[in-house]
Amino acid sequence: MTLDRLPNGSTGIINSVGGHGSQRLRLLELGLTPGTRVTAVRRAPFGEPMQLFARGCCFTLRRAQAEQIKLEAV
Repeated sequence: MTLDRLPNGSTGIINSVGGHGSQRLRLLELGLTPGTRVTAVRRAPFGEPMQLFARGCCFTLRRAQAEQIKLEAV
C-alpha cells in the first residue's frame, strides 16, 4: 500500500521511500524513513494535500509525494 491510500485516522509503518533526487531527499529529511510510524490525520476537500503525523510533528504532503512512500498498515 502507498501512503496516499492510507485512510484518515489509520497508522502505517514506512517500508520504503521512492522518488528521485531532491524529491526523495526532501521526504527523507522530513523524517519519513523506513520503520517510521505515520498517521493520516485528514485531507483537504479534493483529497490533497493530506495532513500527516509522524515523529511528533504534523505536516502536509501532496498526493504525488505520498504515492512515493510504500507502507504496511498497522
